Amino acid sequence: MESKSIYKQFYNKLIIATSLFIITLSFIFYEYTRSTTYENIQKNMLLNAKNIYKASFDNNNLKKFHPIKSENLSIDLVKKIGLKNYQFSNYKLNENYYIKLLYPFNSKENLFIQIDRNISFERELLYSVIFKNLFILAIPGFILMLLYALAVSKSLLKPIIQINKKLSNMDENSLTQIDKKDLPIEFHSLANSINSLTNRIETYVKFKKELFIGAAHELKTPLAVMKLKNEVTLKKKREVDQYEETLKLTVKQIDDMNIMISSILDIGRAEGAQFEQTVDLDLVEYMKKKANDYRMLSAQKNIIVTFFSNVNHLNTSLQLTLFNQILQNFVQNAIKFTPNDKSVAIRLKKTKEKIIITVTDEGIGIDEKVDVFAPFKRYGNQSGVGLGLFLAKNASDALRAKISLENRNDGRSGCVAKLVLNNTSKIKTYD
Repeated sequence: MESKSIYKQFYNKLIIATSLFIITLSFIFYEYTRSTTYENIQKNMLLNAKNIYKASFDNNNLKKFHPIKSENLSIDLVKKIGLKNYQFSNYKLNENYYIKLLYPFNSKENLFIQIDRNISFERELLYSVIFKNLFILAIPGFILMLLYALAVSKSLLKPIIQINKKLSNMDENSLTQIDKKDLPIEFHSLANSINSLTNRIETYVKFKKELFIGAAHELKTPLAVMKLKNEVTLKKKREVDQYEETLKLTVKQIDDMNIMISSILDIGRAEGAQFEQTVDLDLVEYMKKKANDYRMLSAQKNIIVTFFSNVNHLNTSLQLTLFNQILQNFVQNAIKFTPNDKSVAIRLKKTKEKIIITVTDEGIGIDEKVDVFAPFKRYGNQSGVGLGLFLAKNASDALRAKISLENRNDGRSGCVAKLVLNNTSKIKTYD
């Protein structure tokens, strides 16, 4: 199917619509002028008939009536049976057009005044002068309308062309924002959406590059350690326990690489989870069950996991795989960095427009100047690959949610991990 230019479609439709408007307006004006002219002629004929009646009939006695006949007007008395009131009619005779009026003169004798008026001149005037001139005037009007349509089409399509040109020149190395200053207000929402998408693409490309570079570096280091250790061990014969030590180091490095590879595979699974169907559930009840599951993880460090909610029930739809990835990362990090015998608080807060979920720990806190969501970022001396928050950020983007990690502001050490979901109109809550 051949692609059509929106510019051509727009001005073609504008030209057709304006042309139909001009033609319709011309016909309306012509019909109005014609009906007004004929109406005035009929009024004059009716007035003449009344005057003749008054002048020719006195005290119900018929006076001498003088017929009149000329090229354009004739007046006479005729008999007409069955007619009660005056009557107008049109007819054509010898290429001339007439209006005939029959006006009651003597009802007892069925006499009527007949006035025939030649309207050929008025008819010709209407057609040749008014009707033709309307179409003659419509030609320059149509040309002006054509130029106007072209100008308006270009003017209205300018923002679309501007946005299209901006997008066509973009690639992963030159992602720029669309300036709303020169755009009509109707396009601001589109510009905001494109700018938001551009930011997400820019962040995604940046993190993906860091991920690939970081993965190569993280895998290369243990391989280099294993290679060096094995080469040193094989240079000469050694005791059995030294060979065992080398093999144990190799196995440990392989285990670490397996953990990293599993985390990288999780990224692929998370991207696939973006297409997962949403599930209807009571989010409060669901998070209560998850909190009970997390208490089993925290029992080893004797950490108390609590759950709070400002509503008793919250029915919503979620992509559970993505949501669990975020919540699980928040809680696991909180348990990991919280010392023994401390607490971790999970909170759900429902507002008019948002659902806010926070996980607060009593750990060491973070350096807020560092991008904690970049891949392979580690803190403290805790083990880990450093991909958990990166995965959580990707999952929140897929959910069109916002994610953040900040230090506590209540004077105590620790972090607050926050997930903000949109509370759409479909969500039903029960306090």
